[in-house]
Formats: sequence, structure tokens, C-alpha cells
Amino acid sequence: MKIVVCIKQVPDTKGGVVFNPDGTLNRGAMLTIMNPDDKAGLEAALRIKDETGAEVTVLTMGLPKAEEVLREAMAMGADKGILVTDRVLGGADTWATSTTIAGALRNIDYDLIITGRQAIDGDTAQVGPQIAEHLDLPVISYAQNIKIEGNSVIVERQYEDRYHVIKAQMPCLVTALSELNEPRYMTPGGINEAFEKEVTVWGRADLKDVDDANLGLKGSPTKIAKASDKVRKGAGEVVTLDPAEAAAYIVDKFKEKHVI
Repeated sequence: MKIVVCIKQVPDTKGGVVFNPDGTLNRGAMLTIMNPDDKAGLEAALRIKDETGAEVTVLTMGLPKAEEVLREAMAMGADKGILVTDRVLGGADTWATSTTIAGALRNIDYDLIITGRQAIDGDTAQVGPQIAEHLDLPVISYAQNIKIEGNSVIVERQYEDRYHVIKAQMPCLVTALSELNEPRYMTPGGINEAFEKEVTVWGRADLKDVDDANLGLKGSPTKIAKASDKVRKGAGEVVTLDPAEAAAYIVDKFKEKHVI
């Protein structure tokens, strides 16, 4: 069984973010981490590997420094790492990103593709399903549990206050929630092995069945009107009431906001 996990190196928001003049993130100037949802997806793949002996390949699109996140994934137990990097791919929105990743995935044999639900630097939850659409694959999103049964994958899909159990025949794509599991740590031996392995590097020329018009900033239909590293909150309201009046006031506010 062959599993490909799509991971992303994202800004560590605790350290602040830096923007380019065009509103895109200056990824080279920020501290970075592996996207949490992607890390849970990687852990799910590694648990399947532990149970079945599956081969796990990690793939990322980004700057050359994104090799770091591939090394981290291999130190956790992934078998191979692929970095897709090229200047013409920079500034991509979700459409251009998914087009690029799908073009790379067409070079790989896979039974299951796992992505994170969404990245903390965009929060769109679009790239995983878009990749599946490009590759004409079934997709199950918001996975809170993943099991393999023969040639099928069985997923508990989170849905509001309950979950759906969905079964799909592979090949297919699953998007993982960060709550899916607790990712393992890298081991000293794993770190040594990760730096002994070669990371495969692909550029624009290695992408299959993609049009230049759908790549990079020029191929991104999403245009950024404004970018900010913090959401500004409005001024709060302070009231002084006795306990009974305060309780009634809170209930009224909940009703006003349709919480209850």
C-alpha cells in the first residue's frame, strides 16, 4: 500500500507574520512549523504503516527551506520526501496550489492521499478537495478517525455534534483534523536517518498536465484586498447589574446572537 501525505510549512503565528508589498506572506522571513492538521494526517499514515507496512511519501510545495518540514516528517517515520519548488509557483492561491500539487501527484503511484483539513495561514479548507477534483478522486473531509479495510478506507467524518461513517474504495483522498490523533515525536535515530535520505526536488518542468495560466500568482484568481497579522476586536461592553438582572441580560444576549 502506498500513501502520500501532503504537508505544508506554515508560519509559526506565535512569532508574528511578515507580509510582502503585494499582500502575500513573506515566508522566508518567518519562523515556521509543520501545519497541525497535516501533522495529524501524517501520524494517521504512520499508524497505517505500523499496522500494514505501507510506504509513506510526504510531499510539500514551497520555498527551498520547506525541505526542513520534509526532514521532520521523515524523522517521524515517513519513507520518502518530495519538494515542489520553483519561482514561477510563488504567490499561489488555493486554486494554483492544488493545480501544482495535483500535477506533482500525477508522477506518483498512490492508494491513499491524506492532506490536512486546512492550513493555519489560510484557513480555507479548499486545497485538499480541490486536489481530489483535479485527480478525479473521491474525497472524505474532516476525518476524526481513519481505518483501512482491504481496498477501502473507512472514515469517521466530523459533522457538527455527531459524525458520519463513510467508506470509500481507494484510491481516494482524505482530509484530516488536528484532533484526529496525537502526533509522535521525532527520535534521535529517525533524525539521523532523515538526514541520510535524499529529498526529491521537482520544479515546473516536472508537473504533469498543468497549464502555466493556472500556476503561481498570475494563475491565482483570488486577489488579496488587505492583509493583517491580527484581527482587531471592537470595544467591549461593561454593565453593572445584580445577579438576577445579569443572568437575564446574558440570556438575552445569547438569544440575540442565536446561540440559544
